[in-house]
Amino acid sequence: MNRDVFFGTIPALLTPCTADRQPDFDSLVSKGRELVDAGMSGVVYCGSCGDWPLLSDAQRMEGVERLTKAGVPVVVGTGAINTASAVAHAAHAEKVGAAGLMVIPRVLSRGLSAAAQRNHFTAILDAAPNVPAIIYNSPYYGYTTRADLFFALRDAHPNLVGFKEFGGSADLSYAAEHITSRDDEVILMVGVDTEVYHGFVRCGAAGAITGIGSIFPKETLLQVALSKRAAEGCPEADLRARELADAFSVLAKFDEGVDLVLYFKHLMVLKGEEEYRLNINETDELSASQKGFCEAQFHRFNRWFANWAKQGGVIAECM
Repeated sequence: MNRDVFFGTIPALLTPCTADRQPDFDSLVSKGRELVDAGMSGVVYCGSCGDWPLLSDAQRMEGVERLTKAGVPVVVGTGAINTASAVAHAAHAEKVGAAGLMVIPRVLSRGLSAAAQRNHFTAILDAAPNVPAIIYNSPYYGYTTRADLFFALRDAHPNLVGFKEFGGSADLSYAAEHITSRDDEVILMVGVDTEVYHGFVRCGAAGAITGIGSIFPKETLLQVALSKRAAEGCPEADLRARELADAFSVLAKFDEGVDLVLYFKHLMVLKGEEEYRLNINETDELSASQKGFCEAQFHRFNRWFANWAKQGGVIAECM
C-alpha cells in the first residue's frame, strides 16, 4: 500500500464554479495539475474547502474521477451525513485509483458518539481496504477521535495509516503524545494552517494538509520545508519558520473559521483566477468589510514576503 502522498504537502482544493454556479471540473483539474507541478504531493477533494455539503454525491465523484484520470494524486474526503453515502465515496475512490482517504465521523447525527464513530469508520475502511486512509480529527467541527478508538480501528484495518489533526496546538500535542508516536508506521498530518510550525517542530508531523496552500503554494511549501529543517535542529531554519508563520498568521487564521471557503475564493480572485469568483450558493458572500480586510492582508503579506525572501541563506536553500 503506497502511503507516499501523506509524506508531503497536500492542498485542499476549492470548487471553482461556472457561470450557473455548477462545479467547473476543467478548472478543478487544471488547478490540481498546477499544484502538483509546483511540488505538492497530491490534493484533497472534497474536504471542507471543496464545499462537499453543497455538492451532490455524483458531482463529488466526478471531480475525484476527473482528477485521477488526469494523473493527480487525490485524497478523497468522505464527509457525509450518513454512512451509506460515505461508504459509496470510499468505494468509488478505490475503484478510480485515488491515492488516499480522509475519513471523518457522521455529521449532524451522533457525531459525538464513540460507538457511532467506530461503526461509521469501520464501514468506510472496509469499503476501500486497499486505499490508505487517515482519520480527520476536528474539534472545531464538534467531534474528537481519541487514541483508544484510533488503535481499535487500526488493529482491524491495516489501511488506516495516520491521523490528521485540525485542532490547535494542544490537540496536535495530544495526537503526537498518545497516537502517532507509538510507532513510526503511524503518520501525523498537520491539518490546520495556523499550526504548521508546531506540528512539524514540536509534534513530529510527517506531512500537512493545507487550505492556504491552494492560494500560496510556493510560500506554503517553503514554510513546511523550513519547519522540517527546524525540527532537525537548524537554528536559522527555526527562526525563519517562525517568522514566516507569524507573517502568514492572519491569512492562515481564515482556515479556522466558518467563512474559510469564501475567504480562500476571494484570495484566488485577487490572484486573477476568475473561476473562483462565484460560490455554489448565491447568498454565500463576504461582507464589504471582510473583503476589504482580506485584500489588505493579501497585499501586506505579498509585500512582506517579497522583501523577506531576499535574505537568502536557509530560505534560498528551502525554496
